[in-house]
Amino acid sequence: MERIFGRPIITQDEMQKRVRELGNQITLDYADKNLLMVGVLKGAFAFYADLVRAIRLLLRVDFIVVTTRATQKRSVAGKIKILSDMAEDVTGQDVLLVEDIVDSGMTVSFLKKKLLARKPKSLKVCTLLDKPERRKVRVSIDYVGFTLPNKYVVGYGLDYQNRYRNLPYIAVMDKVSEAEELFYWQE
Repeated sequence: MERIFGRPIITQDEMQKRVRELGNQITLDYADKNLLMVGVLKGAFAFYADLVRAIRLLLRVDFIVVTTRATQKRSVAGKIKILSDMAEDVTGQDVLLVEDIVDSGMTVSFLKKKLLARKPKSLKVCTLLDKPERRKVRVSIDYVGFTLPNKYVVGYGLDYQNRYRNLPYIAVMDKVSEAEELFYWQE
């Protein structure tokens, strides 16, 4: 019996297959462009690294670190702040913003406005996970790995209190109490 945390809803094999498919599509779409990939940290780090390796083009990489302060106890997106900005100038560049998850859409909307103000040649968004049920603002996403129901998930870069990012799959976090994090083991 393999012991794993949570209830996997996307396996490591499914993840690898989908990342290769996204990499192939992005390779085709950006064949004649000067691609700058911007990873949104911390959550997108695992997906971003695998996606970069799946794209068969010369490309440049950069990162942006943002935080969202909840306006209520239940992690409702509130004030979004850039903690660490990109090093690259995006003016005139073909930019692909890479996110781990889009749920409310507020972070992606915020980042798109900030990046568009810097006058890139083009700006597209790629996300590993999309939760359209949670959308608070309308955002367009150009590349989607998986669409999920409204469940709290961890793994493959996504966290709960900065833990579980190293799981090689996406798992539903079933129940969390203040004193203890409860997961069940699955065969």
